[in-house]
Formats: sequence, structure tokens, C-alpha cells
Amino acid sequence: MRKFLFCLILISSFQAWSQNPDKSERMNTSKKKDSMPPIEDYKIISVKNDTTYLDTTLTILKDYKFNYLRKDNFELLPFSNTGQPYNSLSLRKDYKKTFPELGARAKHFAYMEVEDVNYYHVPTPLTDLYFKTVPEQGQQLDALFTVNTSENLNLFIAYKGTRALGRYQHILTSAGNLRMGFSYHSDNKKYQAKAHFASQDLLNEENGGLDSLAITQYINQEPEFDDRSVLSVNFENAENILFGKRFFLDHQYTLTKVTDSTNMLSIAHVFDYSYKKFVFNQDSAENELFGESFESSNLNDETRLKNLFNEVSVNYANNLLGELSFGAGHTFYDYGYNSVFIKSGDTIGNRINGNLLHVVGSYKKKIGGFGLEADAKLNLSDEFSGNYIAATASYEFNRDNWIRFGINQNSTAPNFNFLLYQSDYLNYNWQNEFDNEVSQRLFADFKSKKLFDISGSLSQIENYTYFSTDDSGSVKPFQAGSQVRYLKLRAEKEFDFGLFGSYNTIMYQNVLEGLGVFNVPEFVTRNSIYYKDFWFDNALYLQTGFTFKYFSEYEMDAYDPVLAEFYVQNSQKLGGYPMLDYFFNAKVDKARIFFKLQNLNDLIDSNNDFSAPGYPYTDFLIRFGLVWDLFL
Repeated sequence: MRKFLFCLILISSFQAWSQNPDKSERMNTSKKKDSMPPIEDYKIISVKNDTTYLDTTLTILKDYKFNYLRKDNFELLPFSNTGQPYNSLSLRKDYKKTFPELGARAKHFAYMEVEDVNYYHVPTPLTDLYFKTVPEQGQQLDALFTVNTSENLNLFIAYKGTRALGRYQHILTSAGNLRMGFSYHSDNKKYQAKAHFASQDLLNEENGGLDSLAITQYINQEPEFDDRSVLSVNFENAENILFGKRFFLDHQYTLTKVTDSTNMLSIAHVFDYSYKKFVFNQDSAENELFGESFESSNLNDETRLKNLFNEVSVNYANNLLGELSFGAGHTFYDYGYNSVFIKSGDTIGNRINGNLLHVVGSYKKKIGGFGLEADAKLNLSDEFSGNYIAATASYEFNRDNWIRFGINQNSTAPNFNFLLYQSDYLNYNWQNEFDNEVSQRLFADFKSKKLFDISGSLSQIENYTYFSTDDSGSVKPFQAGSQVRYLKLRAEKEFDFGLFGSYNTIMYQNVLEGLGVFNVPEFVTRNSIYYKDFWFDNALYLQTGFTFKYFSEYEMDAYDPVLAEFYVQNSQKLGGYPMLDYFFNAKVDKARIFFKLQNLNDLIDSNNDFSAPGYPYTDFLIRFGLVWDLFL
């Protein structure tokens, strides 16, 4: 928590700095407190310059996002402790990726990438505080402070800290995400810049799941094991950690007059240096769950990736032609280990590094309610060839009704941990030359406040790459010999009945080809019904009710803590169980208070469900928390 304390000290310093005006300014500040600027003036800006404003309302959607990720996790299934991995209930794929990633994807749910860091423009200093209880001994906190020292310059600093012991043995979570940065524009607005620094460390104790005896005791709901801490686990001395540091800068200079909206020409540059390290530690290989090991004690696997990315683009905007952009970039990458692995008849290298050039282009045009967007990227490399083309068309009938449809084509190498991996466990050493995954997707979205929101996609993936077990039971990387075809439909609708409301989401999925290498549930549904009203002479607004979630039984992916990856298994069907929560949420001024009784069905019929094979789902919990926005 030292980083969190450091963050609070910096926030206090910012507050002191921003609250040190002269006498006349203090008088003006007093007047401002009596008449706070409109909430729409507190702007939140994404790295792509999509701008929204601070939303202090209380809705059912805020309840869905009040979790560790602070995102709607409808398509995810959490493990029992805060900060553990999430099992995916749908395909999670980036169709604009053209370069391999580190791997350890189960550790990346809470890892904040470039697109997860926002920028701000605020008329007065703003503090956003998030707090929520955890299953056992600990807390999760997320604090943000941002201030405009002038109209031109905004500064922000934020820290998310989590520590949770959990109810089962050896599943401690200890995580921190530090972000600090600024956004700036010159007086004539010709020069604009956004930049941030991020430092993150995400640690999980890993117990390998319940052992075979404990699984039987858990499934049979034996009363003496209602105390989950007495259930035995596979091991008690392992942990994995994902470290990361990143320096990011995105800036541009406009060559023409900013006031000339007919023709605008600008030059942009993006710089991104990132360093990631994934570590698996184990004091001793005390069982044969992962096979034999080189060392009987002090097992230590360290995987590193350094990435230096630069891209320069020329952007032109014209009222008639639209917005066009062309650019080129360079990436230096260095992935690997400190030593070469030599075994009988084979040698596994320790490095994948080099330089990569690429070119990019994009186009955007809007005519009335019709919009067209397209962008593309091509790697100029034989070692890591890759490309994507994305095109979308949309039509806005009015502010509340619009339709969008498009196509994605993508070719990219599998992540680095499919291509090269080294470990103190003998079975976790490999070097592969896999073909690129080649994907196509057709999609359409229709949104209407009066009717419903519906989205659909049809995906096709050749050379689908995945982890699974070989004949010996060891987890290995594989590449599918036939294509995977996948249909996904999702619909959601909110109903308002005055003092009562209901929000319903349903998702249908069908693996048309490739079942057995890619498994997802056929149906996932979430339904909320609630009462809402103002109390105490409108001083308090509340929403209280129930949320029911269900997904159909399927061959759920298993979890491997050595790799921090989920892998395909086809021997055990899990799921098909209900999840029922009661919530009581209230808003007082700018504070939103959340209270939840989680997994109520555990009180009716003792919980014996799973989030992954061997990993129990959450028991009944009482959760409390708040989000509080403070304006100075």
C-alpha cells in the first residue's frame, strides 16, 4: 500500500497547490462553491479523443460496473476472490492486433493498457474515490485526482490498490495500478499532447485449485466444510506476478489555421515504451500436478517483454472529402529469457527480438446521419507479418436510434508464449513456428432507447491457436487444423414502470465449426428487477431489487497458474447454475452507495458450483462500497 500512500500525498499536494489563491481569488472560489459549474464541463477524454463527461447519476448500469474491473462483466465469470482471474463466457478477441503480446492473459483483466487510461479537462479540481469490500480481510480502493492548472494544462494522478485474503487457502491478491499524466494544448490550439506513466504489479497466490478429496467434499456439500479455509488445495507455496511499466506520449501539431475548418493539415507522433515481466514462483515442487521439474525447490520462471513503439502520421481533414490519415511506424521488441534450454535432440532458444516497420491509414466521413469509417495496418516484416482492415458504416435516425454494421479482417502471429516458453517445469518448455491466425468478422449493432439494443457477429478464424492438454495430460500450445466459425447474438432492454424498473440482457452463441477447440455456453442471461424512488424530501435516491444471472452448462475452460492462461478441456461439463443477488443502492448528493447480498442461492442450497475445473465459485457474501466525487 506504499504506492497508495504516496498517491494520497501527491493528491494532497495538488489540492494545496490548487487551493492557494490570493484574497480576491479566494472570494471568487467561495462564489464558485455556491454555484458549481455544470457537470457537463467535467470532461473525460479517451486516447482516441472520444469525449464524455462525468456521470454522477445512479442507474442499474452503475451497479453492473461496480466491481473490481469497474466494467460490466456480463460476459465474464469471476473466481471466488477479488483480483483473481475471470473465465470468459464468450470470445474475447482484438481484431486490430497485428503483433504478438506477452501472454499470461488471465493476468491482464485488471492490467491497464493504453486505451484504459483516460485524460481530463475540468473547471475545478476533481477527486473520484471508489471503495469496495472484499471476501475476506482487505479492501479495494481506486482514487483519482485531476486538476486544470490553466485552461491549457490538465494533470491527473490515480492509484488502484487491492488486497484480499479470500476464503480458501492461499489465494491472496495484492495488486496496484499507478497512473499519472497530463494533457496540454497551446493557446492557439495548434499543438496538443496527451501523456501518461503507468506502473503496475498484480500478484496472486496460486493454490492450483482444490485437490481431489476436497472437490468431493465440496460437491457433496458436507457441512463441516462450510468453513472453506479447511478444504485442502493442491499446493500452498506458489504465486504469480505480472509487472509492468509504460511511458506513453501522443501529440500532434496543426500546420494550417485551427480556425479554418474547411482544410486542416496536421502531423502526429505516438511514442510508447512498455516493459512487462511475468513471474511464477514456487518454493518447492511438492506434487506432480505440473510434472517433473529441474529444481526441487525455489522454482522461478521469469518472462520479459520490452516494446519500443514509434509512429508518425499525416492527417488531413476536409469538409468535402472527410478525414484522412496516413502513417508509418517502427517497433523494437525483445522477448525472452536469460538462458538457452538444451534437451536431448533439441535446443530451445531464449530470445525473440528484432525490428518491425509498419504502415497505417484511416478514413472517416459523415454526411448527415450517415457515417463511414475505415482503417488499416500492414506489417512490413517477414518474421512477424500481420495486417488488419476494418470498415464500418452507420446511420443515425435520431439521437436515440442508430444502426452500425461492418467487417473486420485480421492476420496476426499468436502471442509470444505460444511461440517460445521456458520454465523450471520440464513440460513447460517449447519453441514453435505457428502460422498466423487469420480472422474475419461480420457484425451489426442496432440501438434504440424506445425499442431495444441488439448486436450480432459472425466470426471465422483459421489457424486458431489455443492451450490444451496432450496425451500425457500436460498443458501445451496447439493450432487447430480446421477453422473455427462462431455466431454471437446479444440483446438488451430496460423497462421503466414508474417506481419499478427492469433491465434484461440475453446472449446466444453457437460454435458452428471448431467445437472442442473453442467452447462457450449456448445461452447467458442476466435479468434485474428493482424499485426506485426519491426518499427524505428528495435528499436520497435509491434503487433496490434483485439480479438473476444464468449460463448454460458447457465444457468450461480450465486454468493453469504456471502460464496464467486458460486452456481447453473436453472431459467435464460445468455451469448451468443460477446466480441471484440482492442490491440496495443509494445516491446522496455526489456519493453513490452500493450494498449487495451476493449469491443468495447459497443460503437456500449450499454452493457447490465452479468458476473453472477445481476452482469454486463465490459463496454468499455481504458486499458494501461507494463511489464519491468531490469538487473543490
